[in-house]
Amino acid sequence: MFLVSTRNFPPELGGIQNLMEGLSNALTNHGPVKVFADNHEHAIEYDQNSKLNIQRVSGLKIFRKYRKANLVKEFLTSNEVRASFFDHWKSIENIEKNLLKRTKSFCLIHSKEINHPVGSSLNKRVLTALAKADHVIANSKFTKEFAMKLGVKNVTVINPGCNYPIPINEEAKEFAKKIYGNASPKLITISRLDGRKSHHNVMMTVKNLLPKYPSLKYVSIGDGDEGNNLLRLRKTLGLEKIVEFIFKSTEQEKVALLEQSNVFVMPSVIYKKSVEGFGITYIEAASYGKPSIISSSCGIYQNAKFINKSLSRSSDIPYIEEPTTKFRDLERFYLLSGFNYALDETLLNHPLTRIVKLKGLSTLIIKPTLYGG
Repeated sequence: MFLVSTRNFPPELGGIQNLMEGLSNALTNHGPVKVFADNHEHAIEYDQNSKLNIQRVSGLKIFRKYRKANLVKEFLTSNEVRASFFDHWKSIENIEKNLLKRTKSFCLIHSKEINHPVGSSLNKRVLTALAKADHVIANSKFTKEFAMKLGVKNVTVINPGCNYPIPINEEAKEFAKKIYGNASPKLITISRLDGRKSHHNVMMTVKNLLPKYPSLKYVSIGDGDEGNNLLRLRKTLGLEKIVEFIFKSTEQEKVALLEQSNVFVMPSVIYKKSVEGFGITYIEAASYGKPSIISSSCGIYQNAKFINKSLSRSSDIPYIEEPTTKFRDLERFYLLSGFNYALDETLLNHPLTRIVKLKGLSTLIIKPTLYGG
């Protein structure tokens, strides 16, 4: 028997949600799995179609974590659990160490969630909670190094995978066609709406690209605290017909829109205490053969290397930084070697529609300081 306690789980959309789903499903190959997850408005339908034994926890957030902790403790006490997995330091915080000693425990860490000043009360809580786990798991080298600077010890790096690509039904394909219409190029972001994801910078760049690409369409899938601010910015920029926010979607609608897009765009930046350690959605985009526009911030460069290692014969991406117009040389390089490559933002002087069609292109890297210019 395995136990999973998570704040992030489908049908809520997000990279961590998909990661915890994939982990839970993979564990079923080794035995029964019990999942304690936060409730969601579409949870009933999802849970009925899942092979997992999922128990949802509702209520106000401040009380929910204690209710879930009590359920987890009761389960650990009354069952023989081979291993327990926690998606967040707050998921393990209220579980007594003597109970965790009954099993092997694994706690995942994410850069955004542990980014508190050394010595602060939150930092001390993080360190105390993570000390209970037998194994602390980071999804990137960047996150591991970041965590160790904050005092976390004995961190293991396991790069995440994803559940895609998956078959897409005809209804979802028609939905995506209706959203995009005859647009070209078609850009997409799939993420929560928070400052770290740089939606506002993408929209300003879209505004500047319109004279050259009047048929451009930008679709954002996801909800979050920045939603209202981004809607106001869209109106200010006059992009109501160009930029579409889809705050809620089904899994099928999401992947249909991704599959029919040309470029995945998520140039994450450091925003207050929020940093991008890896970016699971880049892997999801790559699984559908979509190049990603990323930034040079945080741990995203490692992500680019990992995508290429996972999806091609190479273990690294040869990085072409100097401007070039010899696109044939790049494509010939890919066809002869099998190596994917990344391109620097200096190539933006060339038509985007031409760049995204380059064979072997894995990533287009843009420095955050260039946004809006």
